[in-house]
Parts: sequence; C-alpha cells; structure tokens
Amino acid sequence: MLKKTVTYTDWNGIERTEDFWFHLSKAECTEWNLLTEGGLEAYLQKIVDTKNVPELIKEFKHLVLAAYGVKSADGRQFMKDDQIRKEFEQTPAYDIIFMELVTDAKAAADFVNGIVPITPEDHKPAEK
Repeated sequence: MLKKTVTYTDWNGIERTEDFWFHLSKAECTEWNLLTEGGLEAYLQKIVDTKNVPELIKEFKHLVLAAYGVKSADGRQFMKDDQIRKEFEQTPAYDIIFMELVTDAKAAADFVNGIVPITPEDHKPAEK
C-alpha cells in the first residue's frame, strides 16, 4: 500500500494537506495479469517503455484510478468503486499526483513499485 501526502488548495481557496492511498491487491494483480495480453508485467513495462505520450497519459490515468481507494475507519476495508474514483479525480490533489507521475520517471517507478504487492514469480504456474 502506498500513501501519498499532498498539500493543495481546494476549490474554495483553502489549503489542505491530505493522505491519499493506493493499492492493488494480489487478487486484482492476478486478475489483471490473466486478462491482459502479455500479463501485468508486460503492461507495466509498456508504461515504462512507451514513448507515445498520449498512450502514457491514458495508461497512467487507468493505473492511478485503479489503485486509488479509501481505508475504512477500522482498517478492515480498502474501498474502491467508481464513485470514490470520480470524487478523487475531481480534486486538485489528483492533478498534482497525476502530473508528478507523468513528468517524473523515478516518481512513476516508485508509485508502481509501491502499489503492486507481487513479483513476477507470483504468477508462475504451480508445479504439479
């Protein structure tokens, strides 16, 4: 799980500092791996290697929003749904996080490494 602390000015002109949480569970990564041509590792490598800026923007937006969620007060749930993502995407904090990731290769790599809880070895077929 990755926490990003962002200071931003909200739409009412109030400066705020908030924590934003990002995580992909092993189940989400496995599903993504199985449903993506070439697997999750190839998808992530495509993001790193692409020189096609419009594709890079599209893929990072997808990745950021897929990983974003809200922790429940008791810590038992990491809630993600379209409404939660939409609310986050409409904040100035999203702009700050997104622009950092698409303009700073190290920040992008750190983000990916912080949200993906598995290694490629986790995707190897079980031996019989």
